[in-house]
Amino acid sequence: MYNVLTLNKIAACGTDLLDKSKYTVTDDAAANADAILVRSASMHEMELPGNLLAIARAGAGVNNIPIDKCTEKGVVVFNTPGANANAVKELVIAGLLLSSRKIPAAMDWIKTLKGKGDEVGKLVEKGKSQFVGPEIMGKKLGVIGLGAIGILVANAAAELGMDVYGADPYLSVENALKLSGKVHYVKSNKEIFEKCDYITLHVPALPDTKGMINAEAIASMKKTVRLLNFARDTLVDEKAIIDALANGGMACYVTDFATDGLIGLDGVVAMPHLGASTPESEDNCAVMAVREIVDYIENGNIRNSVNLPNVEMAISGNAKICVIHKNAEGLLNNITAPVSAAGLNIENMVSKSKKDYAYTCLDVKGDASGIEAAIKAVSGVVSVRVIK
Repeated sequence: MYNVLTLNKIAACGTDLLDKSKYTVTDDAAANADAILVRSASMHEMELPGNLLAIARAGAGVNNIPIDKCTEKGVVVFNTPGANANAVKELVIAGLLLSSRKIPAAMDWIKTLKGKGDEVGKLVEKGKSQFVGPEIMGKKLGVIGLGAIGILVANAAAELGMDVYGADPYLSVENALKLSGKVHYVKSNKEIFEKCDYITLHVPALPDTKGMINAEAIASMKKTVRLLNFARDTLVDEKAIIDALANGGMACYVTDFATDGLIGLDGVVAMPHLGASTPESEDNCAVMAVREIVDYIENGNIRNSVNLPNVEMAISGNAKICVIHKNAEGLLNNITAPVSAAGLNIENMVSKSKKDYAYTCLDVKGDASGIEAAIKAVSGVVSVRVIK
């Protein structure tokens, strides 16, 4: 029986997929968890259980999970890329309209007319001119990051008649094939900064993306630019944003990451992290996260991991030996040596690496009893499991 710990509320359509004869779902942090399902709860101060095999984030971002610590302990960390993509895309489209037509400010102003009685109509006609804003059709939109969300945003905006430019040095072949022919692919963010009327960010929080929207970047943009950030708060230099809004260097900043410094500022539309807050998105993420955990625990397959390579291999022999190890020269030979010494025949093998670590699966024929300890004794091996 495997214990699955939930650190946040996970949609029942996901947890219901867990076979009750194999899995126990609990929210008791003291449980000796084999797997963890998490949304936004921070795990950085959490002591990881000794038998923990996997963590699945029901969402895309994993900055609430201690990735390096997990990798060192042989814990596979999954996320659910694309599961909330449509929800975020729809909010970005709403953000474009909110930023352009001054809708939030107009709604706030209309509330001040409460109690004016028959004068409301006249006051509306007199005051509405202060909320005039441009249409988005025909305007240039720059999409920085063409992953699951960025692709959907770019394609949807193109269908709305926007002139869309996309930049992503890591654009995959799979995503490139999904990109509308109406979208112009450019090689640098600089071109987007200089050309576009609207810019939306869809890149992960990494050391090289931290503060990518700084004073220098903003200075290269149009002074009427409207910037949207539904990706990560650390992508922007908040002070640079505030200064630009105050000095006429930016028309509007729309963000899903409200801070004390941004709330209430003219030109800021701040939301309470609503990107994936739809029932459909929560369901999609929960189902995907649970399936990833089950496939790893029961079959040793890794798909959508952020710290280890994707590896899938069916079992055709008597057992599947799954090894997480350092990505070091000659180590694979040291791992297979005790397998051969035990008289096991390797029917199939898949080994892939990701940065400093690798994952190797051996499909073997023969009695695999005791092989786990023999492989674990090899220097550089982090964890070993034998699935029969």
